Formats: sequence, structure tokens, C-alpha cells
Amino acid sequence: MRQPLVAGNWKMNGSRDSATGLLKGVAAGIGGLATEVVVCPPFVYLEQVGRLIDGTAIQLGAQNMAREEAGAFTGEVAGSMLQDMGCSYVILGHSERRSLYGEDDAVVAAKTVRALADGLLPIVCVGELLEERQAGKTEEVVGRQLNAVLDAVGAAGIARGVIAYEPVWAIGTGMTATPEQAQEVHAFIRAGVAKYDGAVAEGLRILYGGSVKGDNAEGLFGQPDIDGGLIGGASLKVDDFVAICRAAG
Repeated sequence: MRQPLVAGNWKMNGSRDSATGLLKGVAAGIGGLATEVVVCPPFVYLEQVGRLIDGTAIQLGAQNMAREEAGAFTGEVAGSMLQDMGCSYVILGHSERRSLYGEDDAVVAAKTVRALADGLLPIVCVGELLEERQAGKTEEVVGRQLNAVLDAVGAAGIARGVIAYEPVWAIGTGMTATPEQAQEVHAFIRAGVAKYDGAVAEGLRILYGGSVKGDNAEGLFGQPDIDGGLIGGASLKVDDFVAICRAAG
């Protein structure tokens, strides 16, 4: 049985004051849940958030990392630094990184290799644009993104991480894939991993990301191949995020 996972991606939001209230509320609200819960704040708040969640059921993650191990890369953050700060997880290949900063499949694959080498659990994001879905290219796009990572790290590598399906057209737009639409792509992803290793595919957690809220989470998480969510805006609101975590559990 796959343990549900809910990861909160704060993106470029938050402050010292808001982090304190948010995390106290979330920690109190998820007590006793079987759901694994991760929060991914901006880099500058990692140390503070790490202290705030110490002793709670919440784990620490980061939103991105460099593909290089160390060196003269001004403005970048190494996976080893994240691990040193207490991070367990790191989000890789988020659609905003792909579209706004030009990270292609090869870059995401290289970052996944580096994350695993640095002892981090990657949350690898895949997903199609609206025009790609409308053109019937969802499986082509998602399959290409997935295979780039699988070819780089193999089934054994992907088994140490998580895949997040995030249809780009449903991120921050208020649009959400129906449970049936999301399930169809999640099943496709699991089948794609099964081509490399069936046992790994069966145990792999695949998250849905795309305007998940407290009132639609239960329907999404009730699908057989959806194992939780990668949550954006709702992860900044105590009641919404707790409701999503409870729906996953």
C-alpha cells in the first residue's frame, strides 16, 4: 500500500511571520494522519521552517536545486546544501521552471541524478500545456518528460523519488483536471514506469498538482493511481492545506 503524500509548494511567497502561524496551524491539524506531509518554502526560509517543524510530522523540502555539485555558480543552491539544511525532498522540473527559466528535459534529468547523489528525494514534475492537450499530445509530452528521467536514473532511481503530474493549464488558473482526466494520465505514467520495472511502478507514488483545493481533493485522491498532491496556493492557507492532507489520508 502506497502511503499518501501531500507536498506544499509555497513558490515565491511567505514571510517569517506568516510561516510561523501557518506551520503551527498545519502541525496541529494533521496530527494522527497517515499522510506524509512536506512543505517547500523559498530557500531563505528553509532554516526557520526547519526549526518550526522540528518535532512535528511535517518534513522539509526545497523548490529547486542546481544540477552541479558545487563551484562557481552564482545564485545557485547545491543539493548538498539543501541536505545540510535538513531537507528530505526537492521539487524538480516544475512547469514554472520549464517555461519561465528554460529548463528542458535534459536539465531536469541531470538535476534528478544530482538530487539522488546528494541524498534527496526528488519530486519530479511532468505535464502538458493546454494547446498540447487540445492537440491530443498529452501522452506524447508526459511520456517524453518521464522517459528522460527514467533513462537517466533507471527504475531503481525513480523508486527513491516521486512523480507529480501537473497539467500546466490547471496551475494557478482555477481550472482543475477532472478526477477521471487526472487518473487517465496517472495510469499512463505508472504504465510507463512499469516498462522499466513492474514492482517499482506499483510502489511509486504519483501526485496530482493543479488547483487542488479542500473541496475537490477527495474526488481526485479517491482515484486508484493518485497518491496525493503537489499543492500550490492552497498550501499557504491552514484550513485548506489541512483539509487536503486529511482528504489524502
